[in-house]
Amino acid sequence: MTGLLSLLVFAPLLGAAFIGLWPRLSTRGIRLAAAAFTMFSLGLSLVLFARFDRSGGVQFEDILSWIPALNAHYHLGVDGLSLPLVLLTTLLGFVAVLISFQITERVRQYFVWLLVLETSILGVFCSLDLLLFFVFWEIEVIPMYFLVSIWGSGRKDYSATKYVLYTLFGSALMLAGVLGVYFTTGSFDIMALSAGGPLIIQTALPAAPIFLLLLAGFAVKLPVVPFHTWLPDAHTDAPTAASVMLAGSLIKMGGYGMIRVCVGLFPSVARDFAPALIVFAAVSIVYGGAIVLRQTDLKRLIAYSSVSHMGFVLLGIFALSQASMTGSALQMVSHGLITGLLFAAAGIVMHNTHERTISRLGGLAQQMPRTAVIFIIGGLGALGLPATSGFVAEFTTFLGAFTSTEVAGIKAAVLISLLGVLLAAAYMLWLIQRVFFGPPQSAFVGVKDASRLELFYCGLLITIVFVVGLCPIILTEPIQNVFANILRLLG
Repeated sequence: MTGLLSLLVFAPLLGAAFIGLWPRLSTRGIRLAAAAFTMFSLGLSLVLFARFDRSGGVQFEDILSWIPALNAHYHLGVDGLSLPLVLLTTLLGFVAVLISFQITERVRQYFVWLLVLETSILGVFCSLDLLLFFVFWEIEVIPMYFLVSIWGSGRKDYSATKYVLYTLFGSALMLAGVLGVYFTTGSFDIMALSAGGPLIIQTALPAAPIFLLLLAGFAVKLPVVPFHTWLPDAHTDAPTAASVMLAGSLIKMGGYGMIRVCVGLFPSVARDFAPALIVFAAVSIVYGGAIVLRQTDLKRLIAYSSVSHMGFVLLGIFALSQASMTGSALQMVSHGLITGLLFAAAGIVMHNTHERTISRLGGLAQQMPRTAVIFIIGGLGALGLPATSGFVAEFTTFLGAFTSTEVAGIKAAVLISLLGVLLAAAYMLWLIQRVFFGPPQSAFVGVKDASRLELFYCGLLITIVFVVGLCPIILTEPIQNVFANILRLLG
């Protein structure tokens, strides 16, 4: 037990406790403390990534007996799939804190909830015990509810409540699936079940019902059409930092769970249900892209684009080839970076212009040139411009899915899904043209451009988008080893 991973996961929670319990902290002190604790987690994740053995396997494990009567353990560890998501979450957690420096209402409580949210997401990506995984999964509902309902805008109470109801519905089904696994095998150990459990699970009891219960919880979080309607509302009414965390890291919990639990524990059942899930993926991609074209709100448009891009993740997972699954994992990281950048840039536009309706904006490239450059780069990454992470992730996913031999009819589904790429180009270029080009609006004369702090955190995200796009092997090499093990289970 090294303790490094536990320190990484709980550092934001320690920061929340420090901020919440130290009464003499000024507003500036609260902001700096939050930045310091999230920077510590980010630095530690970089250390672990540098020390990670690319040959594969679970590393940096922390194991303690937790509930002996249930054979449950406090078991943390990372492999080539989870470590990039941990790195993404710590990066976005740090960026979210910097974005939140403009918060002036109930500052102490705000940063407490934001840091608790980061710990809960990190816990999901690091947990190797199903019960511990579920506990972290449920914790994130509480901070997200308060962040949206207190510091949000518009129909914030409605959106926060809708998010909770959808999440709890999915979590109830997932809990039933977790208990089904435990009653079948007597174990919550994800790694042990992945190594030798599939045969036990699929012969002791019918595996399909357990698989579907777990899948339902993950599908709500991803989200998959038709379980997606909570996402645009939550994004639209959440504060900018919460939107960054929600789109960048939180919804990736759904894709991660599908890979780690559904495919990892039930490979043959995943193969049986793959054709149906590929259809859901194609529907999510095309429907999500089409509905974006009808949006009039800046944040809502970006939110619906996430539905389409998460369809790429679902397509890659259940195409069940090593290349497609590698692409889906890379897509989760890429989407987190690019959508986090887009929401950050949208927050700058909204905060400085006090406007979010697309038809009322225009010509901002002349009045906010730095913000325009940031948003245009994010938009080009979202539509998959070569040299960005978006291109390599989508290309790998589609190529891997098209060449897969595991799923009947996969080629037709991939060709239909390619419409999502065309729709992404259409709505992103349309959005950029409507917001930043054309005649400038007199209402925005003298409006502030991006500050130095905003240039710093947006520049950081832009740099990583191009680093991953130009040198994807830094992520694909460790990711491939994880899926090689899963494919061995599929024969």
